[in-house]
Amino acid sequence: MDRGILVLNSGSSSLKFALYREAKEALALAAQGEIEAMMTQPRFAAHDEKGAELAKHAWKAPIDAETGFRFVLAFVEKAYADVRIVGAGHRLVQGGTRYHGPALVDDEALTYLDGLSLLEPQHQPPEVEGVRAIRRIHPDLPQVAVFDTSFHRTMPEIAQLYAVPKSVRDEGVRHWGYHGTSYDYINRTLPKYDPSARRVIVGHLGSGASMCAILDGKSIATTMGFSGIEGLPMGTRSGAIDAGALLYLLRRKLYDDKSLQHLLYEESGLKGLSEISNDVRTLLASDAPEAKQAIDYFVYQIVFFAGAYTALLGGLDAIVFTAGIGENAASVRAGVVKQLAWLGLELDEAANKKNGPLISTGASRVRAWVIPTNEEIMIARHTLTLVDKKR
Repeated sequence: MDRGILVLNSGSSSLKFALYREAKEALALAAQGEIEAMMTQPRFAAHDEKGAELAKHAWKAPIDAETGFRFVLAFVEKAYADVRIVGAGHRLVQGGTRYHGPALVDDEALTYLDGLSLLEPQHQPPEVEGVRAIRRIHPDLPQVAVFDTSFHRTMPEIAQLYAVPKSVRDEGVRHWGYHGTSYDYINRTLPKYDPSARRVIVGHLGSGASMCAILDGKSIATTMGFSGIEGLPMGTRSGAIDAGALLYLLRRKLYDDKSLQHLLYEESGLKGLSEISNDVRTLLASDAPEAKQAIDYFVYQIVFFAGAYTALLGGLDAIVFTAGIGENAASVRAGVVKQLAWLGLELDEAANKKNGPLISTGASRVRAWVIPTNEEIMIARHTLTLVDKKR
């Protein structure tokens, strides 16, 4: 019987899972799926590693996380009776200052992680509840938390500060950085393509977007800061905005805490700029000037941070595009690369249209790559490693 690792991502209204099985000492995807719209009209769908549908189900009433997890576990146990689940890996956005890497979760760790929920109220609470739900269902199953913040704890201390009093910093107000699991995967994968690249900028460009400067395999700067709304504009998130503007909106009583959070997380970014859509595909297909403006602003911000990060790195060997937009939006990549021509970066138009992997010419002094990210396999690998260490 093969050993298996469940990778779980619990959201406020969705539950994603992936099953990896160990074969010949390597982990391979066996199945993945999701329960969507848990608070309204829940529906489940699962597919195998080739994308073929394995099962689907719908509920007539809302369900909670534990009900969803019980359904997923029952599906996995029935459909993959030849796989023995030895651990569950969870994506958590916040590991705080305590966790600089993945960790086995016990009661004390859960209490600490729950205490970080105010730092990231959009994601941390449902993710922690996901861990608790699995503990109630399978109390003896080892669980591992893989944190989006951990990869960035190698940043110089100066890069993790905000210019506020120590009493404020002691409350957790610091430059945390996120998307660390994705950067971890790209950092481990890039040497297969470009073994000599030391000074690297990675753009994780999706509905959530950020960039990271990596020097000799370590994060030295990243665009997301205290929260998941700083830095680049995203599908519905604002990106960087002057805090004074937010204070102004509060003083005018146009927003309160809850409605301001909704504005910044759900109504801003590409959606807010264009007032058309948060989907880059829709914006690129539109002739509306607002759609073009939103894309241009997105590219402008990427170029802005690329220039700053090149300075911090002391030069640039490679730039990597990943995640949904980074992997598929050729025109966005072209816009970025052409504005970085001053670095000696030269676009291979044909390769870019084919989504790479190498989209720079042989004459380019900086290599540009398109490398698909895989956060789930990183979580599975970390989980299996810690499970084996525990055993």
